[in-house]
Amino acid sequence: QVQLVESGGGSVQPGESLRLACKGSSVMFDLLDVGWYRQAPGKQRELVATITSGTTNYGDFVKGRFTISRDSAKNMVYLQMNSLKPEDTGVYYCRAISPEGAWGSVAGRDHWGQGTQVTVSS
Repeated sequence: QVQLVESGGGSVQPGESLRLACKGSSVMFDLLDVGWYRQAPGKQRELVATITSGTTNYGDFVKGRFTISRDSAKNMVYLQMNSLKPEDTGVYYCRAISPEGAWGSVAGRDHWGQGTQVTVSS
């Protein structure tokens, strides 16, 4: 089992920035694809950004404001969020899943963190 712990959430004003961090509990974390998802009150969970071995992808609403990155040496994935808007408010979750074509101990994994609250309000 890979444990994921998110941190970095908080309350900010519109236009400000936050950096979220997701720490994996083992070296297995570095073999998995990682994504950030968010869930606003009363809404479904949605994809924010993903990072695989070679690519990054973002939800359409990000529009260049967020950047996902990885520090393999520290078992960390970050989400830098700039120009935050009130509609970015929600609980942000880290997810680590097996990459396509994975086999052996890497296959069949789907781990979630407990989430970190982000509130953007004036």
